[in-house]
Amino acid sequence: MEFGSVVQFLENKTILITGATGFLAKILLEKILRVQPNVKKIYLLLRAADAKSASQRLQNEILGKDLFILLKEKWGADLNSFISKKIVLVPGDISYDDDLGVKDSDLREEIWSQLDVAVNLAATTNFYERYDVALGINTMGAKHVLCFAKKCVKLKLILPARGKGLILETAFGRGDALNGVSGLDIDEEKRLVDQKLNELRAEGATSEAIKEAMKDMGIERAKVYGWPNTYVFTKAMGEMLVGDLKENLSVAIIRPSIVTSTLKEPFPGWVEGIRTIDSLAIGYAKGRLTFFLGDITGIIDVIPADMVVNAIAVAMVAHANRPFDDAIYQVGSSVRNPLTYSNLQDFGFDYFTENPWTGKDGKPVKVGKIKVLSSMANFHRYMAIRYLLLLKGLEVANTAFCHYFEDTYRDLNRKIKFVMKLVELYRPYLFFRGVFDDMNTEKLRMAAEESNIETDMFYFDPKGIVWEDYFTKIHIPGVVKYEFK
Repeated sequence: MEFGSVVQFLENKTILITGATGFLAKILLEKILRVQPNVKKIYLLLRAADAKSASQRLQNEILGKDLFILLKEKWGADLNSFISKKIVLVPGDISYDDDLGVKDSDLREEIWSQLDVAVNLAATTNFYERYDVALGINTMGAKHVLCFAKKCVKLKLILPARGKGLILETAFGRGDALNGVSGLDIDEEKRLVDQKLNELRAEGATSEAIKEAMKDMGIERAKVYGWPNTYVFTKAMGEMLVGDLKENLSVAIIRPSIVTSTLKEPFPGWVEGIRTIDSLAIGYAKGRLTFFLGDITGIIDVIPADMVVNAIAVAMVAHANRPFDDAIYQVGSSVRNPLTYSNLQDFGFDYFTENPWTGKDGKPVKVGKIKVLSSMANFHRYMAIRYLLLLKGLEVANTAFCHYFEDTYRDLNRKIKFVMKLVELYRPYLFFRGVFDDMNTEKLRMAAEESNIETDMFYFDPKGIVWEDYFTKIHIPGVVKYEFK
């Protein structure tokens, strides 16, 4: 695998980025504009009713973020002029159809005639998403982007990205199931969703009831074929469609693991949204996390966001105009630089001991080592002693005192059910003992080094991360800053 400069490749290129308001999409956009201001044009596809609302989203949800501070410093008063020359807003929706919901026919024709690279970063990453929504975005959306890309006469590459690598860097064939069960049919899944929605509407179900039914259906269908949740199931089906329908298109699939705050660029610690491990950190800091359920020695695969974006950029160059040289790149850390839950616990304790959270009473929250529940049996025992006995007592008292404690009982019952559902949802990850193969990604890194391209600018080697420094000096401070905002 030989290729040239990433910066030179980006010069005078026309790129489409879907999911433009998402975390990775914004970092990719900023990187391209910063390192190659001579990029010809970047089309940003984002959900919007019209050009005006798309422009508002660009300003409020993208350019208005701290992420773009270096570009603002570089261009100053000329930033808006620069942006207007480089960025074209495309109101649309990848779940809509093969035209991506783009109503402006002139704009569609323009993209089809000029586009060099399509990067699909649109996704819903909620593990417990409505099945109809996840199927529309993660599965059919991937197909729609591919079909749209096929109409682009100059296209050199399409880069679909999906999260949570599943051990091996191998493609899913259409109809493949993780548990070997036969019969997975994507068209049938879509038909089942439509049928269920029609039944619910015919029954006069409320919007909330339909929402919950769709959420439950996603988990149920995922488990039939061995996937732990709706997110990874629908993304896998999207990948199947891309592999099946790509024909002569150059395709490189990026599978990042858990994406965390930036390591270096455009500055350390930029993060947006409280992710799974971040919610644990904030809960711990506030004194609300009383136990950890899982294998404390287990490996958790995380990767800083700027490394994922750099891998995407290098993969662009490596696979442009190479239709028979497709690859799947799992961008993670568990093989090259493993991190354990025990490490995370230590880093959180060290950071919040030195920098305690200030409680609502104005006093610092003192943190300590939390109780570790190493099995589901221990968890059920803990819940029974601490909460279920109390719930049972409330139920008896509520009956005896003419439902005087009804609100308290319902609130505690709701919270317990929510916790149990969350635990069941994340259970496969809490006790996961595997690591994610990244041999293809390592080959890409080595090829980049051997080709002497800008490895200092497009770094993505996880061995370069010192986890203690990253979490205590970069990531946790970044998450705390975001939470306070």
